[in-house]
Amino acid sequence: MKQHTYLRRTLQEPGRTTRKGNKTYNMAAARRNTWGARSTTTTTTPTTPARGGPSPAARASSMEREGMTYAAAGVDIDAGAELVRRIQRLSKDAFSGVDIGGFGGLYPIGGDRYLVSGTDGVGTKLKVAFEVGKHDTIGVDLVAMSVNDIVTLGAKPLFFLDYFATSRLDVDKAEQVVKGIIDGCKGSDCVLLGGETAEMPGFYEEGEYDLSGFAVGIVDKADVIDGKGIRVGDKLVGLPSSGVHSNGFSLARKVLQVSDLSFGSPAPFGDGRETMGEVLLEPTKLYVRDVLRLHTGLKLRVKGAVHVTGGGFYDNIPRCLPDGVGVKIYKGSWNVLPIFNWMQDVGQIAEEEMYRTFNMGVGFIMVMSPEDAEEALKECKDASIIGEVAREEGVAFA
Repeated sequence: MKQHTYLRRTLQEPGRTTRKGNKTYNMAAARRNTWGARSTTTTTTPTTPARGGPSPAARASSMEREGMTYAAAGVDIDAGAELVRRIQRLSKDAFSGVDIGGFGGLYPIGGDRYLVSGTDGVGTKLKVAFEVGKHDTIGVDLVAMSVNDIVTLGAKPLFFLDYFATSRLDVDKAEQVVKGIIDGCKGSDCVLLGGETAEMPGFYEEGEYDLSGFAVGIVDKADVIDGKGIRVGDKLVGLPSSGVHSNGFSLARKVLQVSDLSFGSPAPFGDGRETMGEVLLEPTKLYVRDVLRLHTGLKLRVKGAVHVTGGGFYDNIPRCLPDGVGVKIYKGSWNVLPIFNWMQDVGQIAEEEMYRTFNMGVGFIMVMSPEDAEEALKECKDASIIGEVAREEGVAFA
């Protein structure tokens, strides 16, 4: 057992794991049915084809001809959503009374305040880190996936915990991962309170590891972002993403596989100075400071908030809306990042599939009144109004 002031990590004996507390499912469970559909994690790994079955190259060629999808790449968002529905039925007596399916879990602590929790991983983005050999930013992704979730409820992150599991501990590599976690905590104004390192020989491929993270924040009941005040005509304020973030990598990796590029190839867009690996590993943007500055600092009311992750626009935006309304998205109102255009072109991916899998250049969305939305644009120079609340349920594009 190692202890470092606020950080305590338990190094496991070979072949032994530790489970602390009960497994929890929070409101985030519905969101990332990918390696994250909040928090149903489905990570795909290569398997040996059955004798006589198609080779990986043949399967990739078939996907390329038919147009790639997330499901064909191995991630079933609908199955994750079905699991959440089953958990909802099972969990009535075990949860805090807040519905499962949002971006974080609320727990009342008295004094008109809630603790807010979120948990997540970074999915098969780890595979890119392994291939590229870069491990110092994946920890930022880990923190961002959880703190961006809980700030959708108006919560200020207090602390973060991580779980690092590997077959054989590479101290230098693990140090780089934890460095990224600390950077993510600093960027979201919370502390790294603790963590666990588990060595499990034979469980993971040599040189690989897995990560999970857990964030806890706090919010006054008066400041909870719950979507209840959303009305037809309210505006959707989009905050730009930094890249692919941490969802859709099972499909992104398949696209790269059928292209003539590798992780080390110069990206065929932009100025060509970045490799494809560097573009894909761009860390997930942290939205905590911007959202809290607007919502609790400047009192520009955020009525609803969305962290655009697994499920993209179609599955995430409706989760912050009350019954009886939907949204109309203004296509062309923001910059779709070149990586998404490239993936759609190379993978022949249908536009609807793109918007159900990736963030498409918008990593976070706030629902605000028209007046507050205009003020928010003055405060966040890179934000844009990307749509509005409409009478028809669902997500439509105009």
